[in-house]
Amino acid sequence: MKKQEIIEKIENIVNYYSVWTIGITSDPAQRKKIYGNPASWTQWKADCEKIARDVEMYFLDKGMNGRTEVGKSPNFVYIFM
Repeated sequence: MKKQEIIEKIENIVNYYSVWTIGITSDPAQRKKIYGNPASWTQWKADCEKIARDVEMYFLDKGMNGRTEVGKSPNFVYIFM
């Protein structure tokens, strides 16, 4: 997905940024399991790692909590609370 598409989808879900966590990963199923399979988990596949990182930074700047994975070309963006 394109950057603006992911941003719009997240904006349609999130009311208060500070109660949500955003992250990027190359393995969303594993990350979801690590965080205890939160019911509010939602994810999107970005077209590339740069888009995923840009979306993450956009929402970190708005006050979301962050959980970034390093390495392995993370191109999935996820949110949960």
